Amino acid sequence: MFKTIYNYFWWDKLWLPETVTWADLEDKDGRSYAKVSDLYVTIPLAFVFLVVRYLFEILVASPLANALGVKDKVRLRAAHNPALEKFFSCSSKHPKQTDLENLSRSSKCTVRQVERWFRRRRNQDRPSLLKKFREASWRFTFYLLAFIAGMAVLVDKPWFHDLREIFKEFPRQTMLPSQYWYYMIELGFYWSLLFRVAFDVKRKDFKEQIIHHVATIILISFSWCANYIRVGTLIMAVHDASDFFLESAKMFNYAGWTDTCNSIFVVFAVVFIVTRIIIFPFWILHCTWVYPMESYAPFFGYYFFNVMLWVLQCLHIFWAYLILRMAHKFLTGKLEQDERSDRDETDIPDEEEEEHTKNGFLSNGHSVQNNNHHKAD
Repeated sequence: MFKTIYNYFWWDKLWLPETVTWADLEDKDGRSYAKVSDLYVTIPLAFVFLVVRYLFEILVASPLANALGVKDKVRLRAAHNPALEKFFSCSSKHPKQTDLENLSRSSKCTVRQVERWFRRRRNQDRPSLLKKFREASWRFTFYLLAFIAGMAVLVDKPWFHDLREIFKEFPRQTMLPSQYWYYMIELGFYWSLLFRVAFDVKRKDFKEQIIHHVATIILISFSWCANYIRVGTLIMAVHDASDFFLESAKMFNYAGWTDTCNSIFVVFAVVFIVTRIIIFPFWILHCTWVYPMESYAPFFGYYFFNVMLWVLQCLHIFWAYLILRMAHKFLTGKLEQDERSDRDETDIPDEEEEEHTKNGFLSNGHSVQNNNHHKAD
């Protein structure tokens, strides 16, 4: 049964044009083609990235954070309370009004005190400013180097200047060593992001990030197997073009360099709109949808590839909406925080700090770190 499923999954008619078989993409006559087995190296490569990232965050990002003046602000810890802690861990981190009243009776505290305890308890689990800076530094470094490498790989290729060259003789296109390493490194990096997503800073678009990582991994893997390598390298370069601007804006925001952060964010917004909302749909998607049909009849792999690209484009539109909404607030002077921000709830001032000194309920005298920045996450 397994062999039958395997053979059906790799049926030529599914993934390749009608006149092409997998036998046509076997190495011969001095020509090398992409192979499924090549992708196996990306999993151990992902773990190499995780190790390199760990060393980078300690040896590079942390000293850089200190040099830029990245400092965490102090916040008070919630006092130990078994009843409230049990509800927080087992039921909900955001109790409803009826829950607050019941917890107030069981803990012998006022409803207001219970609300504040949950606010502080939630903030205890939030990542420190240094953790955010480290993550942004790592992604900035990779995206910048990946974009530079991508340009070096692509700039002298004919399909970089003429998109019709992308599908010339497709799929019988020889794999170049530079394409191999570009693909393996990019795919290994996205695997490492997926492996770490549960431990990294969670933001409002957490689910969209997971969808993006999974869709990217599927797209890169499929485009490699079906020899969509030329257009695949262009897609990766288009995505890397704006990402390092965003990560650098975050880094300067965490350092408190507001003007620098705002300036870089404006550049990021422009590059994002140009690459993801203009170039990607009107050049790349047009290319993958129209040009193959000049040589081949539609087939399953053609539809699958384009559907996955449109999934990415839907995410681009979603993020563009957040970016434009934030830009509008920035221009009108109403911007308080990044739309993807994970700002601490205790950033909202109230009489909490005053009251805890009176009754001793909310604090046990210890502190944890707090992020009090409002503009870019």
